[in-house]
Amino acid sequence: MDAVGVVVPARDEEERVAACLHSVLAALPAGVATAVVAVLDRCTDRTADRVPDGVEVLINDGAACVGELRDRGVRHLLSRLAARPDRTWLLSTDADTVVGPDWVAAHLRHAAAGAHAVAGLADLDVPTGPAYARIVAAGLRADGHSHVYGANLGVRADAYLAAGGFPAVRHGEDHGLVERLRARGLRVVTALDGRVRTSGRTAGRAPGGLADLLAGLS
Repeated sequence: MDAVGVVVPARDEEERVAACLHSVLAALPAGVATAVVAVLDRCTDRTADRVPDGVEVLINDGAACVGELRDRGVRHLLSRLAARPDRTWLLSTDADTVVGPDWVAAHLRHAAAGAHAVAGLADLDVPTGPAYARIVAAGLRADGHSHVYGANLGVRADAYLAAGGFPAVRHGEDHGLVERLRARGLRVVTALDGRVRTSGRTAGRAPGGLADLLAGLS
């Protein structure tokens, strides 16, 4: 790959966004063009003040769903990164998530092996309850898994554009993108490496997201 871009939507994440973005910056590879954009959605706190240097900021003040926010961030990245779409890797994570130093490298290894997209795993930052643990375990295989997290998703830019990008939905935009990719016969790797750590909170930002699932299981 010649370029790597990361999009991070955030809404009222002043307590978590700095740790997220610092971890993303630390995971960026050397020797390729890189860009990170935080898409701030109608924030009423000091999220914008917590964004570190090296991260671009897009402000959304109007009504928009999370699918539109992620897509807006991706389109901005593509306008900034001059590499060919088939040589550009796009990653998505969440503002309440911390990625490991090998996060981008793991995605790029799968890309080099022919993946058009990578759906990675997200571990919770609190002890996992038995009900959620069963859901996760049921989707695990020796060579992959059946889970999709917007907090750990990567896609080659040409595949993203061919599939039509993130759908404009209030939740499930990550699953929607993967479904679009698979419908076009594109290769989606469900990776066991390159895991991230995401918030186990039960009061989230996106309706129908992981926090709502955890709240329903508690």
